[in-house]
Amino acid sequence: MMMVFALACTPLLAQTTASATTPVKIGYTNVEFIVENHPDYKKIENELSITRSQLDKALQDKYKEFQEKLDNYNKNAGSMADVLRTDKEKELQTMQNSIQELQRNSETSLQNKYQQLMKPLMDKVNEAIKVVGKQNNYLYILNSDAGPNTTPILLYVGSEEDNVSNLIFKQLGVDPPKEVTTETPVATPSKASTAPPKK
Repeated sequence: MMMVFALACTPLLAQTTASATTPVKIGYTNVEFIVENHPDYKKIENELSITRSQLDKALQDKYKEFQEKLDNYNKNAGSMADVLRTDKEKELQTMQNSIQELQRNSETSLQNKYQQLMKPLMDKVNEAIKVVGKQNNYLYILNSDAGPNTTPILLYVGSEEDNVSNLIFKQLGVDPPKEVTTETPVATPSKASTAPPKK
């Protein structure tokens, strides 16, 4: 029984020994920095801005109409017949509910549009990271940005040698911004990784 156990452990021991003698190559980048400096991101921002403006205008128009009818009701409620006053109150309540529903639907619609527009860009970036990793023999490529209100994954970087941001930009066919030629941001919290940019 002991012999079987020893033989079973031999391949694992050999793998561990081999791994210990092979240098582990780890790269890093800031995915948010890559995304925000891709030309497609500006197009996404512009399209979201247009959609947001359309939704805001529709909401403002509805609210303006509601406010006008509310002012008219407040001015004339005292002289209205009971049946007319009740009818106006129902109308105002319906309008108020409609405004609230439009507001909820607008937020959901904007969020869905953001996700829809961002997916192709994120797919491009993720694919470029994979290609860079394989071509340059990196075992891991870490994201230095852990997300909103979180501690960055990379707390210390001793050298910029394994900052692969330039390689990722090159793989994407994008000229890297001036900032990345010296140092890509490492400890900057994400501004909006999963939600559309706020007004």
